[in-house]
Amino acid sequence: MTNLSEEIIGSRILVVDDNLTNVVLLKKLLEGSGYTDVTGVTDSREVKALYEESPFDLVLLDIRMPHLDGFDVMDQLRKIDSVLPPNIMVLTAQTDQETKLKALDFGARDFLHKPFDRLEVLTRIRNMIETHLLHKKMLLQNDELEQKVQMRTQEIQETRLEVVRCLGRASEYKDNETGMHVIRMSKMSQIIARKAGMSDIDCELILHASPMHDVGKIGIPDAVLLKPGKLDADEWEIMKRHAEMGVEILGDHPSPLMEMARQVAITHHEKWDGSGYPRGLSGEDIPLVGRITALADVFDALTSERPYKEAWPVEKAVDLIKEQSGKHFDPKLVEIFLNLIDDLCAIRDQYRDNFDTVAAE
Repeated sequence: MTNLSEEIIGSRILVVDDNLTNVVLLKKLLEGSGYTDVTGVTDSREVKALYEESPFDLVLLDIRMPHLDGFDVMDQLRKIDSVLPPNIMVLTAQTDQETKLKALDFGARDFLHKPFDRLEVLTRIRNMIETHLLHKKMLLQNDELEQKVQMRTQEIQETRLEVVRCLGRASEYKDNETGMHVIRMSKMSQIIARKAGMSDIDCELILHASPMHDVGKIGIPDAVLLKPGKLDADEWEIMKRHAEMGVEILGDHPSPLMEMARQVAITHHEKWDGSGYPRGLSGEDIPLVGRITALADVFDALTSERPYKEAWPVEKAVDLIKEQSGKHFDPKLVEIFLNLIDDLCAIRDQYRDNFDTVAAE
């Protein structure tokens, strides 16, 4: 017999036969040929526990045994949750077709007929182990490739999300010196969405889509966007166009994230009573993500300090939102909002604007 590789001779082999003589014979034969990890048992009831502790690369299994016969053992082994199915060679003195077919049906890969021929035993065992190890290598390579694909996919996803965040901050930097508003309102939107019954996936999407709610402001002339006083009628019409501009800027990519971002951009200025813009939608005709974003956006804007205004006290902002329930805001969302006020204030405190730092930069 040709020399065996270290990988093959180090394979874990289990010999199962109620006849101790057969177990000893096979162990000596295998160990004499260089195999270094051969276990033998005469009680078939021990096999399942041994295999679960550490799977074997090959199981040499007798059919006719007390307690559990070979078919019972194979039935136990194939029910074990394992990446690779058990690699089983049946030891039998029975050569009838029915026994062979039943063994194959229960998961056997090959047969050794008693009495054993030394050269045939070693050749069949080597071939079965080589095939099994190749399968293991392929699975390992597939796992490694899958991990690399997942890592690369995660990197791409993180890159996309960072571009999204930058796009959201870009719109805020035109009239919000730090851009922290989009971080706060997106986190507020997420926890409101969760309490409103949105799925985990959609809650994650709104976290990343809501920062783009005002991306259309990029297209509004500074003379209008940054005007210190009240806008006249013409200027207000220009300002309102930022909702539709946002949809144009976000494009038509069909990903769930961009679809939700477009919904948010076009609907976060709609109002429950139909007095909002740009489409004058009302009630539940306004997508839920738009209603949620509107609430988070207004609350954060009211309670946040700006270089040109002081922050409203939380109590005053809450009173306004209560007053606007059923007018500007979805009444059910206002109720959720009121129950979450402590969590929303915690977000506000954690992600405060720092205008001094921005000015220094």
